[in-house]
Amino acid sequence: MIFLDVSPEPGGVGTFAAVAFLLIFLGLAFVVFKLLKKSVKMAFRMVIVAVMVAIAIAGSVFFLVLGSRSGGGGRPVRPAKNNVAPR
Repeated sequence: MIFLDVSPEPGGVGTFAAVAFLLIFLGLAFVVFKLLKKSVKMAFRMVIVAVMVAIAIAGSVFFLVLGSRSGGGGRPVRPAKNNVAPR
């Protein structure tokens, strides 16, 4: 349980996830572009790659915003009142 008491920094995790997601999808788009070279016309290849790049950018922005969000709410939580009588 000692490993679970401190949460990781949200900014680093979100940035890593955003960059990893973007690089994976850009690599996948490049591979798809090369595989469709002989079977599909250039306009259709560009549309397919453009859709994949749009998904990559949207996913990266989502992960970046999600990871850079602060964990706290707007107001701090008030401690519970102690009902024990003073001595």
